[in-house]
Amino acid sequence: MPPAWWTTEPDANEAFQEAPSKADTPALPLEPPPIQRIRIMLDWFLSPQHAGLIIAQQRGLFAAQGMEVELQTPADPTIALKLLAADEVDFALSRQPALHLYAHNGAPVVRIATLIETPLRAVVVSGELDEPIKEDLATLRYGYSTREGRDLFIPLIVPDALTQSGNLAPPANLHFDARRAFEEEQVDAVVDAPFQSLPAQLASEGINTRVIRHDALDIPRYDGLVLLANRDGAARRADTWAQVVAAIEKAHHWMLENPDAAWQLLIDAEPVLDNPINADNWPDMLRRIALSPGAVNNRRYHAFERFLQEEGVTQEQLPVSRLAIDPHAL
Repeated sequence: MPPAWWTTEPDANEAFQEAPSKADTPALPLEPPPIQRIRIMLDWFLSPQHAGLIIAQQRGLFAAQGMEVELQTPADPTIALKLLAADEVDFALSRQPALHLYAHNGAPVVRIATLIETPLRAVVVSGELDEPIKEDLATLRYGYSTREGRDLFIPLIVPDALTQSGNLAPPANLHFDARRAFEEEQVDAVVDAPFQSLPAQLASEGINTRVIRHDALDIPRYDGLVLLANRDGAARRADTWAQVVAAIEKAHHWMLENPDAAWQLLIDAEPVLDNPINADNWPDMLRRIALSPGAVNNRRYHAFERFLQEEGVTQEQLPVSRLAIDPHAL
């Protein structure tokens, strides 16, 4: 084929045009996705048990999911689930036993994540008590702070006949100030005390105590700290739930792989947590965190429902799906 057939010479009368080096009209700026503002109501003051939330916040894991998370401390710990049921906060922290009791009362709350997989509360008794049995425990003066302490744990330990006889002081509501109650000798025991911190605090005041774990009293093992949502919003908020739980899971894994860095980040963010008791308990707390927060232990929730019915606390058993869901499975 002659070269002239496939080679074109530029026309001398036609101006040569180069490709433009920049667009004549600037591109429209990209709109960033809207930020979701999330409110999480804590169960009480900040403590190392909330580390997953604080670490997720400090490492930008919530922000990476397009969320701005506010951790709110309740003025009264008893209102957290009430605010959640009224849809006035997005999430609330609580304990598995409280979830069961509120759900049986019709509150539209559901567990979407487990932060701490083991109980963080126990019976703390002042003084020495050698191998106590329930008969010994039943005669003590008790205090409580939580609903499950009042409605479940105390009735399990103290028979109705003993309280109705008038020979035993009624249990005292300590309003989450067990330390003061022990120091003022208001009680002999607290049925739902934070066993990681309270005994050490009391020891510094010269008060010896003994810890009796709930499972030693035939109470089934339960999730110590759970993240709850309003189940009425499941259809429209499923994506948000999954994003929150994904951020917490990443935080938990990072904490476990970097325990020293995690502790330093925690106390840098919240200096009030920097004290010898929390530092000593940090390794134990890490062992209790959930590495798959969204996963539901169906056997555990079913066992606790059966326990409540057998103890006469509830009349029927709720299905696990009413109590706990995995947001990643919605």
